Amino acid sequence: MNDFLIWWQNLPAQMNPVIFSLGGFAVRWYGTMYIIAFTVVYLLTLYRLKTEKKPFDRQFAGDALTWAMVGVVLGGRLGYILFYGLDGFFADPLGTLIPWTTSSSGGCSFAGITGMSYHGGVIGVILAMWFFSRSQKKGFFETFDLFIPSLPLGYTFGRLGNFINGELYGRVTDAAIGMYFPMAPTVELRHPSQLYEAFFEGILLFLVLWLLRKKSPYPGFLSGLYLFGYGFVRFFIEFFREPDAHLGFVFLNFSMGQVLCFVMMIAGAAIMLLLASGAKGSPGRK
Repeated sequence: MNDFLIWWQNLPAQMNPVIFSLGGFAVRWYGTMYIIAFTVVYLLTLYRLKTEKKPFDRQFAGDALTWAMVGVVLGGRLGYILFYGLDGFFADPLGTLIPWTTSSSGGCSFAGITGMSYHGGVIGVILAMWFFSRSQKKGFFETFDLFIPSLPLGYTFGRLGNFINGELYGRVTDAAIGMYFPMAPTVELRHPSQLYEAFFEGILLFLVLWLLRKKSPYPGFLSGLYLFGYGFVRFFIEFFREPDAHLGFVFLNFSMGQVLCFVMMIAGAAIMLLLASGAKGSPGRK
């Protein structure tokens, strides 16, 4: 048992974020997890198209996810700048937006994307799906609901990527489940909050939505439930996650993530209430 605890608590230091390198180009687990995440969502969506007789086809699903990929990357990056990195943006606007650095010798290298915001990614995906559904003359919520049940499972892989990177670690703890994260400012056991998020915001929320996917009473129900459910779970996990060092607690004892999750819960509840009242008042419904 002691050997397992030693292995577990020191696991972050044993993980390499780079899978392999080709010259100066490194293939990293974090980026690979994004690819796996979208693949999982796509395959599960195709399963729904095949078994649930949805009014969409494979090409529609593939095109929608392409738009979603652009939305999550742009929204995630811009959201991080807006919610967490405005000071860095004002100090170096171009360097913040463009992930390339130049050296005094005139060389240019890829510096990588140094920050992504989940909430910004959600906003980006919502906007992308809005424009895409309108371009295809399809209902927005019908389109969004098509992907929502599988979305949390894809999200699970993103948090595993954070864990392998050793980032977004938790607060200091005395519990045996704690781990030593090399990037943390102190050598103390910390909650592996990335794994908490991967399980509760990912696997658990996926199971709930997947089991309810055929019982949705109206278009938009699954979308609203996801927004509320994610915000609710993430709000409490934030109590175990280390707040961003440059922000700390932004309102009372709440982190920026908790403030955004509270807004997310309100939005999810509002969507469900408004759409439910609209569905009751529609012709043919009682």
